[in-house]
Amino acid sequence: MFRVLLVFMILSASSFGEVTMSAEQLRSFVQSSKRLGHPDKQVAEYLKNVKVTEKLTPGAVEDMQAAGAGPKTVEVLKRLVEASKSLPAPAAPAAPAVQQQAAVIPPPSSEEQARVLQEVREYAMDYSKRLPNFICTQVTRRYIDPSGLEFWQRQDVVTAKLSYFEQREDYKVVLVNNQMVSTTQERLGGATSSGEFGSMLRELFSPSTQAEFQWERWATLRGKRMYVYSYHVPQATSRWHIFYERTNEIVPAYRGLVYVDKTAHSIMRLTAEAEDLPPSFPVQEAHTTLDYEFLPISGTEYVLPLKAVVRMRSGKLLIKNEVEFRMYNRFGAEATITYEPDPLPDSKEQPLPNAPPPKK
Repeated sequence: MFRVLLVFMILSASSFGEVTMSAEQLRSFVQSSKRLGHPDKQVAEYLKNVKVTEKLTPGAVEDMQAAGAGPKTVEVLKRLVEASKSLPAPAAPAAPAVQQQAAVIPPPSSEEQARVLQEVREYAMDYSKRLPNFICTQVTRRYIDPSGLEFWQRQDVVTAKLSYFEQREDYKVVLVNNQMVSTTQERLGGATSSGEFGSMLRELFSPSTQAEFQWERWATLRGKRMYVYSYHVPQATSRWHIFYERTNEIVPAYRGLVYVDKTAHSIMRLTAEAEDLPPSFPVQEAHTTLDYEFLPISGTEYVLPLKAVVRMRSGKLLIKNEVEFRMYNRFGAEATITYEPDPLPDSKEQPLPNAPPPKK
């Protein structure tokens, strides 16, 4: 079962004390707040807890004001100008790369689209059976934003030993913020997810789910060409369970994208976004992005989970988990985890232009 479990704490912006930002982070934050429609008063109150790490110039404030920063926000920004006078100036931005016009790539024929989709369906239904028994390290970096302003603050880093045996997952937490512990994910509380090792794929492509697929576009992901299909799952046949405080549960309709390697026809990215969550349910938004990659286990390559990003919103409270799967090894091998690995780089999609529709 593909599931997301949410255990929220009562938090406020003041719970985290002072927040530090560079001048560029401050500019991006103000722009994002304007784009998201956050009230001027709310943005200003949040900025009162911000300390800049480099000089903020009057010109930068004028630029933010011209871009739509409200009067209360500008007032706080001017105070930051005074407070940062003695700090070093920000580094000059790098020159933008020259963008070249990409060639238009026509979509595959309807026959190819249908054939690839059928192959992917068979791949997804058998995915778990193809995996060997293994162990790996799961690192979960958990972020929250109690202000709802899209400026994330890291809550903790949870490192777990994950065992996969006979198509079942078992998690043992061994580090929290690089401190040795011995506990379970449930006892830690906070937001968790499961289903990365097959159930998410199987449930989406199962005939009983009645997911509707259609061609979306070409894309490039981690340097490889991808077929991209969009899909929609109706609520009546959905198996995505979202729990709140282990007592409140909902099974929503959802939609998303499936990225398929053009050469191997393996699924390399899957996204899911909940639809029409009722106002009475404590969670108003839920979104998951799961990336797969070709990774070795005892010298043999398998398509395995690489990284998952889970985002949720409850009222103003935003939650984000960045989950990484590292150091795969055969089951039964000794695995001593004594440190938190560095974060994996983001896997950003490079979209490719589609050909215009044929003239009738």
